[in-house]
Amino acid sequence: MSFADAAQVRSDRTSVPAPREQSAAVQDAVTGLAEVDRATEVLYEVVAALDLTALRGPSLLPGWSRGHVVTHVARNADALVNLLTWAKTGVEHLMYPSAADRDADITEGARRLPQLLRADLDAACQRFATAARELPATAWEAEVVHPKGGVFLAHRVPWLRLREVWFHLVDLDRGIGFEDLPVELLEGFVEDAVGQYADRPDVPGARLEVTFQDGRQRSWALTAASETSPTVSGAAADVLAWLTGRQSGARLNGTAPTLPKWL
Repeated sequence: MSFADAAQVRSDRTSVPAPREQSAAVQDAVTGLAEVDRATEVLYEVVAALDLTALRGPSLLPGWSRGHVVTHVARNADALVNLLTWAKTGVEHLMYPSAADRDADITEGARRLPQLLRADLDAACQRFATAARELPATAWEAEVVHPKGGVFLAHRVPWLRLREVWFHLVDLDRGIGFEDLPVELLEGFVEDAVGQYADRPDVPGARLEVTFQDGRQRSWALTAASETSPTVSGAAADVLAWLTGRQSGARLNGTAPTLPKWL
């Protein structure tokens, strides 16, 4: 059985058991976890095709090889398990002991041979799936803390994982771009990215006009946009790449202001 085939078998077992009457929090978590399963299958397939040369090669993230990216995705799964443990027990479990420890783990892991990188990623994804499956329904409404996003409810953890998997699939630079995301996910990611800039004094105001793959258009105000703020428009994939620091904004219409670091 290949790495990708094994991923398919495992993904069939990761959903949270649904109570007869689901709360909104449980419904949101279950929906998010189903999307995580699908994204993880794609991730397994891409990583399975990376040999040592490809893993040592550069990703789209400055200073990181593809091995760094794969290791980071694995460590993120473990970090989110910490948040699920916090939600389950009520005892504080931070995502990472410190930024320095996080960076050291990624640097060390990036040097591993392909089979060890894949085994590490597989084990971390399984730990996340198990923690989510075993979380009591009421725990999805518990408060946890993201080191940069502040306090939020645990039912958003699957969506954080989903964002992490898809964004870093793009960063692996193996033929997957934001334009390949399902339109409903791409729309949610754009809205989330805009929200990350809300109320930040270092963010320039701008009006966004975004066109999705199905032809729909939506508009957003980036932070405190005014009548004099520039209008930036373009395809949703290009807007998301700009918002998340993966493109300069050169592919957008209008003068895209320089944004501070997204996360």
